[in-house]
Amino acid sequence: MADTIITVQGEYSAWYPAERATVRASVQVDGPKRDAVFTSAVTASDTLRVTIEALFDKVKGPVTWWTSDSVRVWSERPWNNEGKQLPLVYHSAVEFSAKFSDFDALSRWVESAAAVEHVSVGSISWDLTDATRTSATTEVRSRAVKDAVAKASVFAQSIGLGSVKAIALADPGMLGDPSSGGGAAPAPMFRGAMKAQAFDGGSSPVLALKPEEIAVASVVDARFVAS
Repeated sequence: MADTIITVQGEYSAWYPAERATVRASVQVDGPKRDAVFTSAVTASDTLRVTIEALFDKVKGPVTWWTSDSVRVWSERPWNNEGKQLPLVYHSAVEFSAKFSDFDALSRWVESAAAVEHVSVGSISWDLTDATRTSATTEVRSRAVKDAVAKASVFAQSIGLGSVKAIALADPGMLGDPSSGGGAAPAPMFRGAMKAQAFDGGSSPVLALKPEEIAVASVVDARFVAS
């Protein structure tokens, strides 16, 4: 009797609390005079840089890494709604990124940074530490394989066979089956939100960050012989 081949796809995902947050902030200044625009951008970026450097410690945090661009200046001649070209307008910008290990410290920094003239705080992305990501990836991959074994066993039992033996395991699409979907396993998701929480002492709002958990997922294609 010919062997019965069963090919399945196993998958597993798990959620983990965010451990790191990378915030992006920018300095943007516009005006009719180049020197004034440049000076304002330098002043604002220096102020922002000082607040980051005061928190930076590669090991202890709360800022474990940060970077910034040099000041960029450019100009343009805008047009009004009557088709008339207007005088030159100068723009200056500096981009900052900083990684925080302490979300309370991040909340306080966002509040202080947003109060600096010409500074806007942009997106925040959430992440795990390298150690957590490695252990999480190992765990979900192992569970994805177990899921594949469970699926194959159910298939085998449904046609009167008793046991299955794995003969191939691969990332999605690598077993040569066009129907398997192909491509890499789903990438981890990083999501979070900022919101103003309750008033502190009834006087001023306190900014609190509410990171959502991070999903780490794995998908595996598997082929079994059923007997």
